[in-house]
Amino acid sequence: MTRTALVVSDVDGTLLTKDKILTDDAKAAVGKLHAAGIGFTIVSSRPTIGMGFLVAPLGITLPIGAFNGSSIVDAQLKPVAQHLIPSAVAKRCIDLLTDHGVDIWLFTNDKWLTRNPEGEYTAHEQRTIKHDPTIVTDFTPYIGQACKIVGASSDATLLQRCEAEMQQAVGNQAIAVRSQTYYLDVTPPGHDKGTFVVDIAKRLGVALENVATIGDMQNDLPMFAKSGVSFAMGNASDDVKARATDVTETNEHDGFARAMDIVLKTGR
Repeated sequence: MTRTALVVSDVDGTLLTKDKILTDDAKAAVGKLHAAGIGFTIVSSRPTIGMGFLVAPLGITLPIGAFNGSSIVDAQLKPVAQHLIPSAVAKRCIDLLTDHGVDIWLFTNDKWLTRNPEGEYTAHEQRTIKHDPTIVTDFTPYIGQACKIVGASSDATLLQRCEAEMQQAVGNQAIAVRSQTYYLDVTPPGHDKGTFVVDIAKRLGVALENVATIGDMQNDLPMFAKSGVSFAMGNASDDVKARATDVTETNEHDGFARAMDIVLKTGR
């Protein structure tokens, strides 16, 4: 009997390659988890609309965490629990990103909204979530429906500064953290990947010490803190690696599958 009863995985930079490919080894690894009676699900900064393509290939039947875990949906992507950014906070975030000249995306439960169809990461996001944006001239009509706001920029240093300023601006009224070096995510307060892990473990009657998590970015640290075993990808930064119990290969070298081999072989 393996001690791990549930695996919760990040998606981008972890389960998928840089080219957003789900490898055969990754699919096979999840299949082995299922065969061993170990539960498996995913949690991501992605919007709900960007998660569906993984459900069938990975045989996911458990609830899924979207928007860094602030929304929980079932395997058919229907909301189980959903939270929004307070309207006044959403406006503050948009104003700050506008002042810094950073591209802004606003996600509702079923829409991706942008003012700039030619943004430097717009085409990348289309390929990533397999969904087209809705072009708007003003975010105001949608501010009360904001599940996530993203600042997108190739200037990693600028975005790091924005992250610090955003965290100060929103205080405890929202969570602001980079999910990639080029994406700054703002999500509803009180909910993160860690709260998702706690929620799904409770739903399944699994002790947190019997949960394994795997990820590559700062927004994965809350779930590392809640699980008994945590794997940092080889492509993670040193500070993320330092907070995990184990480090695996990169996402370009099937690090996810290698980590699952450890879960299955060692009973961790």
